Amino acid sequence: MTLEVGVLGYRFMGKAHANAMARLPMFFPDAPEIERSVLVGRDEDALSDAADRLGFSSISTDWAEVVDDVDVFYNLGPNHVHAEPSIAALEAGTPVFCEKPLAPTLADAESMAEAAREAGGDVPAGCAFNYRFVPAIRYAKRLLDDGELGEIRHVRGRYLQDWLVDPEAPWSWRNDEEMAGSGALGDLGAHTVDLLRFLVGDDDLAGEIERVSGHLQTFVDERPVEGETPEESRGDGNAVETRPVTVDDAYSAQLAYEHGAMGTIEATRAATGHKNDHTIEIHGSEGSLRFSLERLNELEVLRSDDNRGYETILVTDEDDPYVDHWWPPGHVLGWEHTFVHENYEFLSAVAEGREFAPNFEDGLAAQRVLAAIEESDDRGEWVGLE
Repeated sequence: MTLEVGVLGYRFMGKAHANAMARLPMFFPDAPEIERSVLVGRDEDALSDAADRLGFSSISTDWAEVVDDVDVFYNLGPNHVHAEPSIAALEAGTPVFCEKPLAPTLADAESMAEAAREAGGDVPAGCAFNYRFVPAIRYAKRLLDDGELGEIRHVRGRYLQDWLVDPEAPWSWRNDEEMAGSGALGDLGAHTVDLLRFLVGDDDLAGEIERVSGHLQTFVDERPVEGETPEESRGDGNAVETRPVTVDDAYSAQLAYEHGAMGTIEATRAATGHKNDHTIEIHGSEGSLRFSLERLNELEVLRSDDNRGYETILVTDEDDPYVDHWWPPGHVLGWEHTFVHENYEFLSAVAEGREFAPNFEDGLAAQRVLAAIEESDDRGEWVGLE
């Protein structure tokens, strides 16, 4: 059986997932056969060009005509269009794969998770936390599940980017609360929260996050409309057009876990010199580990009985997670390969009619943490999670 796939969105994430789908039959021969059937967007001309480049056989400017006419629906649009199309697809019995954060608001995320529950476990609803599928992260998960770090005492997560350092960087939907929900908090913090939940968020390790204390900050209050800078004029004698920034540029938070572990997490889009620095540290009674997305083939591991300090493990051997599908040891993988792994797992779950993780419940759990961090900033005090 060939799965017909419909995809909403054709820019950054649309390209990443279309590339992954194209790679699947080359490197994962047991992956289900798929057809990139329909690409969905608003601008018909741009959509036609994107469909040609990304390998889709048709286009549509109306997602409502697509969600019940394909076997799988990918929602890769901006955050504010996550809820309605995803819920409609699930109500039609169509499996859904939605980009993170699950929704711009906690209320929308709750509605999406409820729709997934009502659709049932044989209609997978996946949330796109692709960093779970980095081989080094899977290696770290195995170490933690085997108890090699002992009792988890402290976790740290940071996600640093610099694409909004310049106050003249143009405004985009990611700067708008109505469309994005939040800024660095949702865009980057969602990844950190999910990775920490994946790695240590069960009762055998640190358990779930119990309460948070958060701080959000916006450094630049307005930005020019794309294509213009403050030095330019529109030609009518008036100042250049700008739009307000209504989300955070950066956040930080403290975490308290159920079993006594503590954590600190932060993210910013204004960290000069950092392009995509997502770093995770986990410290236990018997050892520690460190991971950086900018060195995603490596995992640093320290064991308390080894006085040589941290060991850098190059996670590229054939017996490492997913790597048997790729290249000889030492021939490293990259960011794009995480999407291949993610699509393989999700589409296999669809073909087999079984559940997939991370799912909408995982997306909702992350959203609850993000909402609590935002509430803590508003109230100036610790906030508990239900």
